[in-house]
Amino acid sequence: MSEIDRIDRAILRALQKDGRLTNAEIARMVNVSPATCHRRTQRLFDEGHITTLRAHIAPEAVGLGALVMVGVVLDRSTPESFAAFEGAVLGMKEVLDCNLVAGDFDYLLKIRVRDMTDFNAFHGTTLIALPGVRQTRTFFVMKEVKENAPLPF
Repeated sequence: MSEIDRIDRAILRALQKDGRLTNAEIARMVNVSPATCHRRTQRLFDEGHITTLRAHIAPEAVGLGALVMVGVVLDRSTPESFAAFEGAVLGMKEVLDCNLVAGDFDYLLKIRVRDMTDFNAFHGTTLIALPGVRQTRTFFVMKEVKENAPLPF
């Protein structure tokens, strides 16, 4: 992976702010030719600096108005139990984020569902049946103050 310079950083900031910008718009913003901008942007993708571009969907618009954070404690702290849990979580569309954390929990999950009833069903049939789950603590998000903020670079 090559080092990124000030132009690369400007391209990354522009795309992070608005992934729908055209190459010509980005080139104008960072003061390079469209051909140079295209080469640099492609290199940023190829080297893994940019992993994906996608739209942010309003959760309420698609019937997923409830955001739930769940702390999970596993019954064992072994590589095998972590791998089994992580493998199971990867296939769950309701789980937006799954992070191995230090502290009171082993994992912190960010989950989107329709409502509390939907979460109750998901919890009772799926979440507590995940491999190695000993305990969960659930937090219903009352207000999203800051979500998916751009990286500060």
